[in-house]
Amino acid sequence: MRGRLQLSGYAWSIGAAAVATLAGVAMQARFDVVNIAMVYLLAVVIVALRYSRGAAIATAILSIAAFDYLFVSPRGTFSVQDLQYLLTFAIMLAVALIVSRLVESVHRQAAAQASLAIEAETERIRSALLASISHDLRTPLAIMAGASSSLAESGDRLDPAERHALAASVFRQARDLSEQVAKVLQMTRLETGAMRIERDWTSLGEIVESVLARLRERLASHRVIIELPDDLPLVRVDATLVEQALGNLLENCAKHTPPDTVVRVRAQRRPDDVVVIVEDYAGGLSDADFARLFAKFHHGTAEGVGGGVGLGLAICRAIVRVHEGQAWAERIPGGGTAFRFTLPLEAAPAMPQETAAG
Repeated sequence: MRGRLQLSGYAWSIGAAAVATLAGVAMQARFDVVNIAMVYLLAVVIVALRYSRGAAIATAILSIAAFDYLFVSPRGTFSVQDLQYLLTFAIMLAVALIVSRLVESVHRQAAAQASLAIEAETERIRSALLASISHDLRTPLAIMAGASSSLAESGDRLDPAERHALAASVFRQARDLSEQVAKVLQMTRLETGAMRIERDWTSLGEIVESVLARLRERLASHRVIIELPDDLPLVRVDATLVEQALGNLLENCAKHTPPDTVVRVRAQRRPDDVVVIVEDYAGGLSDADFARLFAKFHHGTAEGVGGGVGLGLAICRAIVRVHEGQAWAERIPGGGTAFRFTLPLEAAPAMPQETAAG
């Protein structure tokens, strides 16, 4: 890439000198030679601003040669009778060196600032991750420690129902911790491109059924309504990842809305894609929450119990993006939030009998 840019710079050197020469020929009947020299100087400055020092010096040398040969007496030779033109030539070369040096300095400063910005953003993400983990994982760890301590110290004196409740609490908190750590790892793999996408043809109905079966316990206190048209086409996606995206949206509803909240899952076919919609009718979010809804490590102002590390919606958006779709949220008239994401449609493969008939 760098070699191509250098070759392009030298090509522009030749072109700039040629254009300046044509302009000089057109000007020589009405303008002084000094004005023609300014045209060559402009060509040197333009190349110096856009390309390397070598290209700028090449432009200066070509301009000096063309200007001397065509416009400086005696014309048609490279000899110079008037020594003032030697100063003009020196100025052209000096301008090429000075401007190219300034441009290189600006580029170095810009690269340094970009590097500092990347480091600052990396540090911000690292700090946010550590803060989220320390804040949001402290409670389940404390619950696990307390429950396991009670089982270890007083298990023999507890009745079976109490022991079962403590063991179930430890299991739930351990499961949640495992899922939160998995989300951090999955977000990292998605952003670095390390996750392999395995697309295949599947139906949205099967994806929804799989997600609801997995989240049956967590959605038990909510009223879930499924509205999927019978004519939805097959989609070519990584079903496991899309299940994760839809599951994150439903888990978000389960965590951050009161019991008995109506949660509706539906889909709409459009000419080029399918829109999957998860709606909850729980009053909606604030303007500040909407602005950063899909941001990493963001927690809403109405965060429920056990908020997690704030990656669920960010992972959903990342999964949708690797499928070349979009994810966004909208307010529902009358109160509530609609989370939407799209999956592009592709031409379904022909059935064997159709291929044979054709």
